Amino acid sequence: MDDTGTVVAFYVLSALTVGSALGVVVVRNLIHAVVFLILSFVGVAGLYITLSADFVAVTQVLIYAGAISVLILFAIVLTPRGDRDNQETFLRLPALLLAGLVAFTLGYVAIDTEWAISDREGFEETASVIGEALLDKYVLPFEIASVLLLVAMIGAIVLVRPESGVEEAGE
Repeated sequence: MDDTGTVVAFYVLSALTVGSALGVVVVRNLIHAVVFLILSFVGVAGLYITLSADFVAVTQVLIYAGAISVLILFAIVLTPRGDRDNQETFLRLPALLLAGLVAFTLGYVAIDTEWAISDREGFEETASVIGEALLDKYVLPFEIASVLLLVAMIGAIVLVRPESGVEEAGE
């Protein structure tokens, strides 16, 4: 990260990611928390781009900022509760103390560690290499994983589908 634009982008994206992650914790409305979470996911994807991991960045946007956040939104909206605010809990103070301890430990380790800086020649494209590997060397495990995910999705649909015979028998 020698060029100034990359360094500035890194710090801006880091501030955006940490700020939106704090927004997830602080905000009381669950829908607003999911919006902050999506913003945090997009910030992490931007950080992956500054680290020359374009495939991981696209995967982050597609899976986390797209699919996972939509799944969370569906779960919130379809949950039969009138009140969508986070409730008070007696574990707030211990959680804050634990979060402070973890933040202090991470900060101490980041400052105390001797970080090795490697020289690199700019951004390399990784998506095409990963795509060729998935369609050539790892095509069988890739297809097996896709079939397993399809079966799991069909199983989840079958489990959640209401049975019409039970409703008619109860009437």
